[in-house]
Amino acid sequence: MSSFNRTVIEEFRANAGRVGGPFEGSELILLTTTGARSGKPHTVPLGFTRGGGDDGELFVVGSAARADRHPAWYHNLLALPLVRVETGAEEYEAVAAPAEGARRDALFARIVRAEPGYGEYQARTRRVIPVVALQRTHEVASGEGGIAGKLLDVHGWLRAQLARVRELARAESQGAGAASLGLQLRQHCLAFCHSLQFHHRSEDAGLFPYLEQQHPHMREFFHRIGAEHATIARLQEELVRALDAPGAGFSERVERMSREIEAHLDREEAQLLPVLRALEA
Repeated sequence: MSSFNRTVIEEFRANAGRVGGPFEGSELILLTTTGARSGKPHTVPLGFTRGGGDDGELFVVGSAARADRHPAWYHNLLALPLVRVETGAEEYEAVAAPAEGARRDALFARIVRAEPGYGEYQARTRRVIPVVALQRTHEVASGEGGIAGKLLDVHGWLRAQLARVRELARAESQGAGAASLGLQLRQHCLAFCHSLQFHHRSEDAGLFPYLEQQHPHMREFFHRIGAEHATIARLQEELVRALDAPGAGFSERVERMSREIEAHLDREEAQLLPVLRALEA
């Protein structure tokens, strides 16, 4: 991180999103991506444009001050689409989805009308400057506390993201705005797959061994669920490999995987929730 960016970030966080110097009076966000190679968080201050809908969608531009290469944060979000957004008033998680084709051009034209400097950057570089939508992922609260509540919250989030992936896959299979759906589908699918993979690894490495010690009679259940995790991981790998060219049958593949994952989550909850609630009774 440059010393200039570090200073802006510190001032932003200390003053609820307000900064001075060259950005005085400007609206900024802090975008935190995960390094595609390092795996470490990478935070940058960025200008943004609000979308016109009620979903709180924001757009950022990968101008990189007219450089001939996309900025590092853009390469990061292509590899790991889940990002953190800080506005000064709140902090939340989002899926970063670059706009494509006519949608990208229309968004960029609207941004240039408000901030002509971006048009000057585009005129001085050979690359097409990306416009990225930051699509907020909303927490799904179960209303229950303790470890059982946390499990339900995570499963609720996963179900909501899976529903979004299914929706995008169906739309693409029907040719509904396919030119603007490709990267959206890819990014949401990757975000879901990475999150599910992390959740399963956490269960296999931490929660399940602990519960098996407390309840040895459930050993067979934990081994069976662990085997399901391995099966789902293979399905995810196949899905991710197909993302570059979804093609015919991709939507059906998503539907099949969705049914398997939702049935898996249901089985986990049926067995684990009584045990987890008893631990805290």
